[in-house]
Amino acid sequence: MTESADPIRVAALYRFTPLEDREALRESLLARCRACGVKGTILLAPEGVNGTIAGPPDGIKAVIDHIRALPGCADIEVKYSSAAEMPFYRTKVRLKREIVTMGEPDIDPVGNVGDYVAPEDWNALIADPDTILIDTRNDYEVAAGTFENAVDPRTASFRDFPAWFRENRDALLAGRGNPKVAMFCTGGIRCEKATALLKAEGIDAVYHLKGGILKYLETVAREHSRWQGECFVFDERVTVTHELERGTHILCRACRMPVSEADRASPLHVEGISCPACYAERSDEQRRGYAERQRQSELAAARGEPHVGAELPGHD
Repeated sequence: MTESADPIRVAALYRFTPLEDREALRESLLARCRACGVKGTILLAPEGVNGTIAGPPDGIKAVIDHIRALPGCADIEVKYSSAAEMPFYRTKVRLKREIVTMGEPDIDPVGNVGDYVAPEDWNALIADPDTILIDTRNDYEVAAGTFENAVDPRTASFRDFPAWFRENRDALLAGRGNPKVAMFCTGGIRCEKATALLKAEGIDAVYHLKGGILKYLETVAREHSRWQGECFVFDERVTVTHELERGTHILCRACRMPVSEADRASPLHVEGISCPACYAERSDEQRRGYAERQRQSELAAARGEPHVGAELPGHD
């Protein structure tokens, strides 16, 4: 990562690795985050660790060093970016059944997954006409941006991905004797777990983008990129573009979905209250509540104080 003038460092990470005694790990990791002024969310599960955190560079380094001491995490890859302001309101270390929820207990994301493809080799793979390219993210993320010619499953949650694949498998693979399937997601965790599913379903040639979209946008020059649009991220930046610059989307505080510049031109968009995606799904009473929350947020901002609004959607 190149040096930035922004004072906040953001770190995104995950690792599939067996973890035991997770309650003790949670307590020590939470204490380290709080002592170092680091906020964000870290998930611990039997299958590994996943999180995005932000804080001062020295604090982030100390927390990452702590995570590298966890079993199997010594060489964990961390994707760094920067922010002008703290993108998280809280510090959370949570125990979960899965670090990214798929609901398929029989797959093995530790020992039976697809092959990594480095960002600099990704364009060649997805340009191959024999490659089936699948976006494993949620529908609202794909709407903000995706790779050229990627299949959009139109899933509302990663938990819907297994059913989608099984229902569409024959159509996807039709006429392909030895299909190659390449998958991608924001930081790499969902597409890596999706490769474990496809391997369990009997697909041999399965690939996933190492480091996810974020690493691709950081590594591949804009003029050579096959990425179209912006990449939704799970913090207050909302979306990022090439070189991980902050994008143009904002967050709807009513439904927590990204709102594009075009959506903001709609009469259904009212800052903090509604957007075209949620207006028909909310009542007037709910919008009055959102309006009061927005008023309190603006008053807090005028006083120079943080105001905790709606959280961003999760990674599922």
